Amino acid sequence: MKIFGRLTGLFTPVKSLPEGVYHFQSVADDKKPYRLHLRLQKGGAGILILNASTVLQLNPTAAEFAFHYIQGSKPENAAKAIASRYRIKKSLALQDYNEFVEKISALVHGQDVDPISMLGFEQAQPNSSELSAPLRLDCALTYRLSPGSDPIDAPEKRVDRELTSVEWQAILDKAWVAGIPHVVFTGGEATLREDLPELIIHAQEIGQVTGLLTDGIKLADKGYLEQLLQTGLDHMMILAPVNGEPDWPVIKSVIQADIFLTVHLTVTQQNSESRMALLEKLAAEGLENVSISISDPALQEVGARLHSRAAELNLRQVSDLPVPYSDAHPVALESAEDAEPGGAGKTWLYVEPDGDVLPAQGFADQILGNILRDNWEKIYSPGK
Repeated sequence: MKIFGRLTGLFTPVKSLPEGVYHFQSVADDKKPYRLHLRLQKGGAGILILNASTVLQLNPTAAEFAFHYIQGSKPENAAKAIASRYRIKKSLALQDYNEFVEKISALVHGQDVDPISMLGFEQAQPNSSELSAPLRLDCALTYRLSPGSDPIDAPEKRVDRELTSVEWQAILDKAWVAGIPHVVFTGGEATLREDLPELIIHAQEIGQVTGLLTDGIKLADKGYLEQLLQTGLDHMMILAPVNGEPDWPVIKSVIQADIFLTVHLTVTQQNSESRMALLEKLAAEGLENVSISISDPALQEVGARLHSRAAELNLRQVSDLPVPYSDAHPVALESAEDAEPGGAGKTWLYVEPDGDVLPAQGFADQILGNILRDNWEKIYSPGK
């Protein structure tokens, strides 16, 4: 888009827009509801986050366009402000602003839009960006597990209590004020918390995008599944059992629901031969998104074949969401190595059931602080 090079190349804004975090949520009856989060950085550049998934780096001009869009400015008013700041004709500013709006709309509603080639800004690699706040907070509500699970899978000795509903709501509020647009409820098994629907609703009401990671067992209760869907929950990941088949009626019910669903497959030495058939059956049922991890570096080749087959089945592969703590579900999803994931402590943070903050799930020796007791500046700093 030519405007960005034209304006930033010829003119310098008299004064940058103030730093801050701005939010936009589409109207409820929009055919495809969406949220935008804009962070204006020092000097006028910014980061635009679409539905907490697509992260775009904006130069000062693009950031100002996004600012007016999120503020709901009328195109004529936005063009007037932009024309004044950059000392260009209002007609030109209006033309370029309308083009910006059209491109944003295509990016939000389109299926195969490449943001790198649009709008004159780059798609961010968030792990390499200096963010003023993480893009996601993973909230382990409990380390309790569903009946029948192996108790060694949950590090209950790591915490001495679970936070109350009021305390978790305070955490969500603190995250929102810090500029975190996305929270994922995990565990253990998050659905064992009776207040899970209440916490999702609270996060939704303050404007956050919400996700849930679950073993899916409780979703067999259709009334409970409907209750979760009514909270406004944005996405869900169901973990397929490490051994055996998933609950197919549950999988089918969630696929048919109006929610972004991912199914996670963990590959072990014991189940490696059956994972391919399971992957193909999931695709045949209409699943569109899959997450795959291996439990042993020796399974790299098997994992690669599964990733390749998922691509052939047109399954979108999700690789940056956590999975509930378990020895069977390694933290480093792609390689099963002990190295800290690239976004840990930068793009996302992990909160344990007692409020302690880790760079990522499983890194209990790197406590950054307690999110209820400590100042945000102690817990998170872009320079860390």
